[in-house]
This record gives sequence, structure tokens and C-alpha cells, in this order.
Amino acid sequence: MSTESQGGDDLEERVNNFLRRNFPQIQMHGGTAAIQNIDREEGVVDLQLGGACSGCGISPMTIQAIKSRMTKEIPEVDAVNADTGMGGGQDSGMSPSFPGEDGGDEPEDDEGPQAPF
Repeated sequence: MSTESQGGDDLEERVNNFLRRNFPQIQMHGGTAAIQNIDREEGVVDLQLGGACSGCGISPMTIQAIKSRMTKEIPEVDAVNADTGMGGGQDSGMSPSFPGEDGGDEPEDDEGPQAPF
């Protein structure tokens, strides 16, 4: 974990509050989300999803929602890396769409399954 005193702790608190506020379904469904590292200089947050999230079919959507919303809500966060511990490294390679998301520069018309939050 980045050891930048007051500022780093404040950012960690805001990331934790973001997870609690936006994704209570993770805990309700037996999953966990934990901060592994925060690189304040680079603006990168590394998360580990565990519990029921490991092997869950919608965990790729959960990861994408976390990435999209956290970078919008917390200005210091430029990128989020999340892993479910199921091998294959970071992410699953899936890029689902979410309601209200503009899609940025990705011209996908994916109307696939919606995240349950």
C-alpha cells in the first residue's frame, strides 16, 4: 500500500466509502472487495474481489462498473485494476455495457445482461 501519509489515507477512505456506498450487493451476495494497493502518484487503485465473486458469472460486469464509476466519482483515481483471483490475470477481457454509460470511444452496441445494481 502506498504510504503517503494524510493524503494517501484520505484517498483510501474515499475508495472504501465508494465501495460501501455503490456496491452493497457485493456483500449481500457473499462477495468481498478489498483494496490491495493505491498508487497516489499514478492514480491507480488495485482491488481484489473475493468470496462469491470468485467464479461468479457477473463479476466481469461488477469489475467494469467499479472501474467506470470510481474514475468518474474520485478525481484522483485515473485507473482501477481489479482481479477475482480466478487466474487469467487482471479482468476477464469482457466489456459489457451499463445503463447510462456513454461508452466513450468504444462503438459497441452491446445490449447484453445488465449488472444487478
